[in-house]
Amino acid sequence: MGSPDPHGRQLDGLGGGLSSLSKVCIISPASDLSRAQGAQVDFTFAQVGIKSTDIDYSGNCGNLSSAVGPFAIDAGLVKLDEEELSAGKRTATVRIFNTNTQKIIDSTFPICISPDGSVEAEASGDFTVDGVAGSASRIQLDFISPAGAKTGKLLPTGNLIDTFDGVRATCIDVGNPMIFVPASDLPVDGKISPDQISSTPGLLERLEKIRSQAAINMGMATTVDEVPASIPKINIISTPDEEGVDISARTISVGQPHKALPSLPGLALQWLQNLKGHPGGTLAVGAEIKDGDSKVVERATVYRSARRLMDGLVYWK
Repeated sequence: MGSPDPHGRQLDGLGGGLSSLSKVCIISPASDLSRAQGAQVDFTFAQVGIKSTDIDYSGNCGNLSSAVGPFAIDAGLVKLDEEELSAGKRTATVRIFNTNTQKIIDSTFPICISPDGSVEAEASGDFTVDGVAGSASRIQLDFISPAGAKTGKLLPTGNLIDTFDGVRATCIDVGNPMIFVPASDLPVDGKISPDQISSTPGLLERLEKIRSQAAINMGMATTVDEVPASIPKINIISTPDEEGVDISARTISVGQPHKALPSLPGLALQWLQNLKGHPGGTLAVGAEIKDGDSKVVERATVYRSARRLMDGLVYWK
């Protein structure tokens, strides 16, 4: 990936100098443990440090999860039923076991038959993702029972609202542990851009202080030095004034403002909006939530696009 790079650019590797461009997926046939849950492939996500040699396996990445199913088909790790293919079936569902969170993800997407007769994930389509040029086929990711992915609890601190450094925060664990803080408490404009987050004096440092305090209260660490770099992710939320948008969010990942809302914070937001009393481009998400004495997230859904760009060898030194 080109790490460690003291200049933070990863020019001597495949990385792009941003947390979102310094990631690796490790995919293999399902183990006996995951196969017992119906999984067809295992998927381990690695967040690679940029200026450091750190590799963080503590959480999952929703965006890269979208590439796992199509890769499994293209690489021949998952075989589809020949009779169904002969009958015209052109959709595949790959059941994935994410080793980071020990959770199941169902990936559903179109397939096609290549000229040589092999089955491939269909790359072309009319589905669009805000911030991504062009269109592609749609990949549906269903995160099964995603609550408590790392902490074992939907509300890891046991509270709906906590206060860290004078800022209200809701800490939840859906897909990945997340922290949501209202822009008005910081205080910043809810429309603040990633570049403005980086340039506002002391803002990133304060957000990291809040994140570290919250992580300890969530049971993810006992000291600040033990807090994982990639999770919990902290998000600034606000009430938008754009028509058709329910909530506005800005995500900080590994100390950097994310250029767009990642999938897993989007899933967590979907659940957050079903709570009463939480601090107040677009991403369509969905969830199946069972009402009862407490909310139970049975399934959380997000739609993305992904395709194989190349096969090749990476040379390292």
